[in-house]
Amino acid sequence: MKIIIIGGEAAGMSAAAKAKRINPTADIVVYEASDIISFGACGLPYYIGDEFSDHNFMAEFTPAQFAEKGIQVLTQHRVVKLNSQQQQLIVEHQGETHTVDYDRLMIATGAKEVLPPITGLEKQGVYSLRRMQDGINIKNALTDPRCQNVTIIGSGFIGLEVAEAMIHQGKTVRLIERAPCLIPDAFDIEISQHIQPELERAGVIIHLKESVCEIIGDDRVTSIKTDKDIYSTDLVICCTGVKPNTDFIADTGIERLANGAIIIDQQGKTSLENVWSAGDCASIWHAQLQQPVYIPLATGANKMGRLVGENIAGKNLSYDGTLGTSCVKVLGLEAGRTGLSEREANQANIDYRSVYISDKCHTNYCEGQSPLYIKLIYRADNKQLLGGQLIGNKGAVHRVDALAVAISLGATTEQLGMMDFAYAPPFARTWDIMNVAGNVAK
Repeated sequence: MKIIIIGGEAAGMSAAAKAKRINPTADIVVYEASDIISFGACGLPYYIGDEFSDHNFMAEFTPAQFAEKGIQVLTQHRVVKLNSQQQQLIVEHQGETHTVDYDRLMIATGAKEVLPPITGLEKQGVYSLRRMQDGINIKNALTDPRCQNVTIIGSGFIGLEVAEAMIHQGKTVRLIERAPCLIPDAFDIEISQHIQPELERAGVIIHLKESVCEIIGDDRVTSIKTDKDIYSTDLVICCTGVKPNTDFIADTGIERLANGAIIIDQQGKTSLENVWSAGDCASIWHAQLQQPVYIPLATGANKMGRLVGENIAGKNLSYDGTLGTSCVKVLGLEAGRTGLSEREANQANIDYRSVYISDKCHTNYCEGQSPLYIKLIYRADNKQLLGGQLIGNKGAVHRVDALAVAISLGATTEQLGMMDFAYAPPFARTWDIMNVAGNVAK
């Protein structure tokens, strides 16, 4: 059996490794357009912020290491066309193309950055942050003593992490977000409202409900123009989201979501015969909505990659679905979410209720007590948990993990209210904030 995998990052390499273990006699070839595999883009803001100095830490394995396992990885090979009826690919390498056959195919081409529709993005000093080279280039640019003022466009997970990295680098930071609140796609306003003052205390200049129109400068950026004003800047980083990298298969008839993500079922199969997909180029099954959604997270990419690896090698496994569990650190705050937000419950026409409360992370006589805030979303009829979000100086994210388990098991607010969480004065109160939230939910 000849298995070809397009894309050598999280999903693709997880699938390759698992498929080889399941079917050692399979001929597995991975085509990767760049010269790096097993790369985790999540580490880029921390590399820029000097949390670590060796960029190679973000690439866990090399082609040579996979060759030792019997998996051929060909870097700088870009698949430019798929003929699913003939089960053939056209691959480009160093300006030349050749055709290859496959028995089974996995598409794991990831995502590419979404850039705002503004003029001047080609100027020097304007960056996006998706590839390892992006991180290297930005880090090098920060060493220029003329680079003091940094503008970040977009306040998603990466935008907030980059803002913190720039603070650590001693830069003056301006953050521009066109929505009325920070990180609008991930958190409801009750949770996200705590992030802005944390950044402002560190000196970040925040502009909400404002859009960048133009990058100003001759060859190099000198300022940006928004729909409200003009601001001087030495460097611009666009953190305005990603979209699936699937343009090369647009003419195949493969079923895709509106944003171009390949639709897969719970086994990772696409609408094309003998073709699977996973990762940021594909949808993922949502456990609560019971439909494919687009949630480009490394956790989902790795899980679906592993599952596709087993299925493409001959098994028949299914994925129960994601809850979109995710988290972010912003200076002294940590925030996490799992399940449906209020906005998502509204979009799904679910009859729900919500509760939002504040409490403390642990007892008042232990050093370091700080506020915690929680929001629960639950069904109006049977009080079954739909989602939860927490934010605080410590203890928020690990509580989100417990909420994810509770939601996965179908727990209600009443059950959450009496759930037996660990207690000791340095870690929690006898009635944890999640107990309290569950008990006040009506």
